[in-house]
Amino acid sequence: MTADTLTQRLKTEAARLGFVACGVTRAIDDPLPGSRLAEWLGEGAHGSMDWMAAKAEWRASPLALWPEVRSVVALGMSYAPTEDPMRLAADPTTARVSVYAQGQDYHDVVKKALKALARWLVAEGGGALKVFVDTAPVMEKPLAQAAGLGWQGKHTNLVSREHGSWLLLGCIFTELELDPDPPSRDSCGSCDACQQVCPTGAFPSPYRIDARRCISYLTIEHHGPIARDLRVGIGNHVYGCDDCLSVCPWNKFAASAHANLAFAPRAELAAPQVADLLALDDAAFRAVFAGSPIKRIGRDRMVRNAAIVAGNSGEAGLAPRLTALLRDPSPVVRGAAVWALGRLGALDPAGGAGESDPDVRAEWEAALQG
Repeated sequence: MTADTLTQRLKTEAARLGFVACGVTRAIDDPLPGSRLAEWLGEGAHGSMDWMAAKAEWRASPLALWPEVRSVVALGMSYAPTEDPMRLAADPTTARVSVYAQGQDYHDVVKKALKALARWLVAEGGGALKVFVDTAPVMEKPLAQAAGLGWQGKHTNLVSREHGSWLLLGCIFTELELDPDPPSRDSCGSCDACQQVCPTGAFPSPYRIDARRCISYLTIEHHGPIARDLRVGIGNHVYGCDDCLSVCPWNKFAASAHANLAFAPRAELAAPQVADLLALDDAAFRAVFAGSPIKRIGRDRMVRNAAIVAGNSGEAGLAPRLTALLRDPSPVVRGAAVWALGRLGALDPAGGAGESDPDVRAEWEAALQG
């Protein structure tokens, strides 16, 4: 069987398993992605994501991660939404959850399909292989661009001509010599919609992101208090942010009919009420977010985020829920509640008496100073 025939059959099988995009690139030492990563890390733009720096040399090249790899199969699974992700932007008491997190955990869904495709490839072509989906030191986006799935847009995410900005990526590293696809070419042109829409100014320039200002990083990856100067910009984003993706003009070609049904939004995640999120304890959090990628951030970060959204809402009716959080065991939650009550004009100065945590005390002092 020729490599070309195997590659074409591989793509057919990938489509059967739910991947809407499949391409192949040769595993070569391309110094550009590694140098860009090193520059980004050197600027500290990764924030507290120390795992990005810990294995930077492996991320720089597929061969550095696994010297035996000869071809990389890049795959994309669509999660194109049926509704505009920006539709809830002006609804202050409804929290916004990033589209990819409204259904089943993509790690589980994509990895299951990847493993099935990997078994098929071994049976058909032999050779050792490895599968990756977001949890290994692999730069999926540059590999996907090299394999022809799309290009890294000015918002640094992958953009596809057929599927817009709504692709979840995975990779198969194989020892097989598969015929490569031509790489994708940048088609952003002069458009800067994604740069202009960012509420927190996370793009210092096109094609560069400062994670420390990105709402997705702040609400998901960041563990401690969120910087005060960024909280208002978070608006009603409680988990992730789709603003820069949503405004991309290439999304007009992304058909929600191609989306994997596993990512269809659950009712409780499509438009969660801020008041309900503020009331979550650990048991309720685990129950609500079982089977969702959201469960990974834990209850405290979710309630911290919800408190900031409440502070941005202008809804005084949320004050009692926030006041209850002043006694929360988590100082991060207490601090966010103090800030939110201050924003709503409902902070009782006596309520901060005896506060021993320095971060929470700082929140009280800042809130009382206006």
